[in-house]
Amino acid sequence: MSYSSEVYKEALRVMENRRTEAEMKLERRREILYARSPRAEEIERKIAHTSVAAAKAILVNGEDLRTKLEELKQRNLTLQKELKDIIASFDFGENYLEPWYKCQKCRDRGDVDGKTCECMKSLLRQIAYDQLNSCSPLSLSDFDSFSLDYYSKIPTAEGRPSANAHMTAVLGFCKKYARNFEEDADSLLFQGGPGLGKTHLSLAIANELIQKGFGVIYVSAPNILARLAKENFEFEYRFGEQNSTEQLLIECDLLILDDLGIERTSRNTLSILYNLLNSRMLLSKPTIVSTNLRMEHIQEQYDFRIVSRIIGNLRRVEFVGTDIRQLKRKKKKLRNDEYYDE
Repeated sequence: MSYSSEVYKEALRVMENRRTEAEMKLERRREILYARSPRAEEIERKIAHTSVAAAKAILVNGEDLRTKLEELKQRNLTLQKELKDIIASFDFGENYLEPWYKCQKCRDRGDVDGKTCECMKSLLRQIAYDQLNSCSPLSLSDFDSFSLDYYSKIPTAEGRPSANAHMTAVLGFCKKYARNFEEDADSLLFQGGPGLGKTHLSLAIANELIQKGFGVIYVSAPNILARLAKENFEFEYRFGEQNSTEQLLIECDLLILDDLGIERTSRNTLSILYNLLNSRMLLSKPTIVSTNLRMEHIQEQYDFRIVSRIIGNLRRVEFVGTDIRQLKRKKKKLRNDEYYDE
């Protein structure tokens, strides 16, 4: 997959920092060892000298090379064993004098034998995810901050449970979904009027899964569809390449499309939306879609292919109650009125 130059630059910067940090920590460990055992420092110098002596022996003519190299090898092995015993006496661990790279396979360089290492591929994906998520309020929402106090405890006239009871069940469902999440988990449709907590709970799920190491992308449907339409045009007509943003959205562990239904629809954006939903469905990748639209309005706004994917593939989670943002504004206004009355 191709990434932007900014993503590659950031990945290379992170790799260099990892490598530098591992080597600096090694030097600090070496200083600690030398402080406790001056003999360890002496041994390391002697091991270095045997390597130099071996190189000289190869260059010097008329010398019994095999005998000399064997002698140097045995001397080196003896010194290494003594150093290993010293390290073990301090319970420092067998690899104490080796750099503790995050990836031992590529030694934090990002490639092995000219091929991109898996750690570099993972880092590139994560940086691209972070860039896509950079405009979303991921840090502002979690399950603990979701308050049920704004939902009425009065049963409905139709005899259905109160909004509070219903949303208590929804909160429990979302917590369980995040707790038991797997890469082939159910796709969900968060449906209900504005200000009922759809965004808050989808972000709470995203936060918990990111902490577990899953690749999660949270995007506003209007913004991402407009961006993909623009990028698809640029890639097709200027570069002839696949849109890497669209591929990231298709392949991530969980895609959250917020505010579906308020985007400007066109043949292009509808095609992009269908491709996202359909591709993720074929890959068994879960998607969470949140919308203020009722089902009949979804059927009016989108063609049958998109409606089929939404109805047939997404498990509906209904959000009920009164717009919390309106309730908060009223509550704030009452507090202000009381203040001015004094």
